[in-house]
Amino acid sequence: MARFTSIVVGGRLRVVRDRLVELQHDAVLVGSLTNIRYLTGFTGSAGLAVVTRSGGILCVDGRYGQQATEQLTRAQCDLEVRVVRTASEMNEVIARYVASHSSVVFDATEFTLAQIEALGGVTPRMHRADGFIGVVRECKDDAELERISFAAACADTALASLESLLEGGKVTERDIRDELEYLMRKAGADGPSYDTIVASGPNAALPHHRPTDRRIVEGDTLVIDVGALVEGYHSDMTRTFLVGQCAPDLVEMYEAVREVQQSAVEMVRPGVECGSIDAWCRDEFTRRGHETLLAHSTGHGVGLVIHESPWLRAGVDAQLKPGQVVTVEPGLYRGGVGGVRIEDLLVVTQTGHTVLTNSPKESPCLQSPPTI
Repeated sequence: MARFTSIVVGGRLRVVRDRLVELQHDAVLVGSLTNIRYLTGFTGSAGLAVVTRSGGILCVDGRYGQQATEQLTRAQCDLEVRVVRTASEMNEVIARYVASHSSVVFDATEFTLAQIEALGGVTPRMHRADGFIGVVRECKDDAELERISFAAACADTALASLESLLEGGKVTERDIRDELEYLMRKAGADGPSYDTIVASGPNAALPHHRPTDRRIVEGDTLVIDVGALVEGYHSDMTRTFLVGQCAPDLVEMYEAVREVQQSAVEMVRPGVECGSIDAWCRDEFTRRGHETLLAHSTGHGVGLVIHESPWLRAGVDAQLKPGQVVTVEPGLYRGGVGGVRIEDLLVVTQTGHTVLTNSPKESPCLQSPPTI
């Protein structure tokens, strides 16, 4: 069992409180369980929190009173735990607490309209600020990077078994998925980071294909998108393999993606506009005559959520910052034929980046599976 640095949330709360002071607000209402976990260490399935400039509360129901107290103590979180009996009582407690402050921000993406109304509705003291906590989450601390790095290593370890999996022949997409997820757990992961993608032959033209009973055969491109989950933190990686003798156009697609992806990886460093990496990839694929084979943007942030900011996509002018963890995953897809995607997970450093996914990209050819 891997041993990690304990997660302490005091620094995160200080950043949030500094933002409140800077933007002249008194408190932030938090409804996202992901953001609550980030700010308090609490991992339960129900709760609401309010963080103020000097304190705050976490409100949970009776199922989670002891758990919340223990987890907040362990994470050195200074929020007061309040335990209620019902959801309506929780709403009443939070509504009264919010009403006691003159300026409270909230992220509208964390609540339904019904939830906001149950908490007192949008009054003059309430101010919408989407992404208020998400922006703080973008830059990972050392404890978070430990877990993400280990998750990436678990996926690397699992994928290293792929060639031996194909040796017996008659292997299906589902067989590969099941084995990879088992091997990630065996390596120390809590489970897969998301629904593992194993897409072969024509299925590889579908970026988010779900594995089927289709067998891997000669001439396939085989796209495997696999990540591990470790104590709430995700990893993300894609590799594409050429099975036996593939058609020349598939080989050319692979080389184009590999070269563009590697160049895009080298662009990742502090101060680079996120959208510029995506724009360069699109321009380069267009120059190579592949513009009609594009299906998605170049990358995204990874952390407590598998897809989070920052976003490496068109029109995003935010600049990369040290501590952010991002994917670089260009791909080309030809309907009815196959597809190619190559994805690495990187952490932005003070001077450049570190690649966390280490599975080979330069030798994608696998032997043809036996025909017996």
